[in-house]
Amino acid sequence: MDSFWRRLKFYGFGFGIGLVFVVIFFQNRGCSWLPSNRVKNSFLERLIVLPESQKALMLSKNLTEKDIINVLNDGDINFEKSIKQGKTKVYLLEKEFDGKGLIRFYFTLPRESFISEVMMSAPSASKVRNTTSGYGDIIHFPKDDNLVYVDTTKLVTCQQNELGLLNPLDIYKLLKKNGRVDFSKTNYSKYPKAEQYLEFTDKKNRVIGAKSIWYKNKINITIFETPFKIECE
Repeated sequence: MDSFWRRLKFYGFGFGIGLVFVVIFFQNRGCSWLPSNRVKNSFLERLIVLPESQKALMLSKNLTEKDIINVLNDGDINFEKSIKQGKTKVYLLEKEFDGKGLIRFYFTLPRESFISEVMMSAPSASKVRNTTSGYGDIIHFPKDDNLVYVDTTKLVTCQQNELGLLNPLDIYKLLKKNGRVDFSKTNYSKYPKAEQYLEFTDKKNRVIGAKSIWYKNKINITIFETPFKIECE
């Protein structure tokens, strides 16, 4: 019996040391069950969008879009100053940058939305509001080549055929290349799913809009909108 307890003690000690190393060295890449990493992964599963109203502030702080994404790897979540309940959750992430000091970022998680907005100008999480005007640059896409799904209704299929976008992967590539969010046409409050309006330019230099919802971790395009006429009924 003494031998059993001795082995159990050594096992527990070794497990504890291993856990410390995983937390320190792997951070957001491991321990997905830790509360902070679960929240960070929630952002990374979505499109992370920088509203145009925040771009000037980002540049004034000598930050890049890559810096913002890196906050999700090695930044700290301040849970006490975050809003963890409600239609739009808001989390405060903080990171100390060399030569730039401590910078605070607010990441949003609107209900049933595939968008997370990044805000730096708000004084507190309670002051953060979903953007309702202007555009937003998409600075992060989830690692999923099958991220885009298009409704199979007769109308939408006809639109795809007329636009030459029958392959959802082609739409995904265009979104990654030049896509943006039109907040004036985005409705976070729509029930049962928030409706996001994406906009991209195709290979013929035509601007194409797409009303979209989040369905089973996919961007589900429900209808296309164009400034030119498409012969579909």
